[in-house]
Amino acid sequence: MRVEVLGLGFDNLTMDEAVERGLELMRRRDGGYVVTPNPEIAMACRKDPELRGIIEGAALVLPDGIGVVYGAKILGRPLKCKVAGADFAQGLFDVMAREGRSVFLLGAKPGVAEEAGRNLMSAHPGLVVSGTADGYFKDDGPIIERINALQPDLLLVCLGAPKQERWMSKNRDKLKVGLMAGLGGSLDVYAGAVQRAPESWQRHNVEWLYRLIQEPSRFGRMTQLPVFLVCVVGEKIGEKLKGK
Repeated sequence: MRVEVLGLGFDNLTMDEAVERGLELMRRRDGGYVVTPNPEIAMACRKDPELRGIIEGAALVLPDGIGVVYGAKILGRPLKCKVAGADFAQGLFDVMAREGRSVFLLGAKPGVAEEAGRNLMSAHPGLVVSGTADGYFKDDGPIIERINALQPDLLLVCLGAPKQERWMSKNRDKLKVGLMAGLGGSLDVYAGAVQRAPESWQRHNVEWLYRLIQEPSRFGRMTQLPVFLVCVVGEKIGEKLKGK
C-alpha cells in the first residue's frame, strides 16, 4: 500500500522490507524499476504529469529524504521510515553476494563506475560486477546491447534525477535485467570520489546539510525542501477545512 504525499504515492516499508521486496522483484526478472524520490522530485512531479506517471509506474517508490517522511507525518499518514537509495542498494548487495548475483553499473563520469565496481566486489565478496558504462552516451542502442548481452540481475542507473527515471521507463521493455534502480550519485560514493555523511549525521537526519557543506552549488536545489513542507502544510489545512 502506498502513502500519498502531495499526490505522489510512496511504498510504506521499512528498510528490511524494501530490500526483501527488491529481491523478490529481481528474482522474478520482469525488469521493473525502483525510484527514490526526495522533496525536490516530488515538487517536480507537481509540474510535470509525465514525470509523475513515470514515478507512479515504478515497482517500488521509496522515500529517500527525511522531508518526505516529515511531510507524511504532518498529513497524518506516516511512513515507517526514510529508505535511502544507497542503503537500499547495500542491502541488496549483501544478499546478492551470498547468491553470486550480478550487477551492471551505469552512470557517472568515465572511470567512476569501474572504480565503484572494484570497491563493491571488495566490500561484498561474491558479488559479480558484470559490466560498467559511464553516463556520457548519446545513443541508447549500444548501451542496451551491452547490458542485454550480460543480462544482469540488477542494473544501477545513476544518471541523476529525473533523467535516470525517464531512461528506465523508456527502455524497460528493451532491457533483459532482473531489476533496475535509479540511484543518482551513488556511484561516486561507492568509488570514494564523494564522501557520504558520517553515521551520526545520518542518524540525526541531517545528511542533506553535510552534502550542502560539501557541495554549496546544491543550495538552489535545497530550497525546494521548505517549499515542499509549505505545500504539505497547505494541503493539511485544506483537508481540515473540508472536514477530512
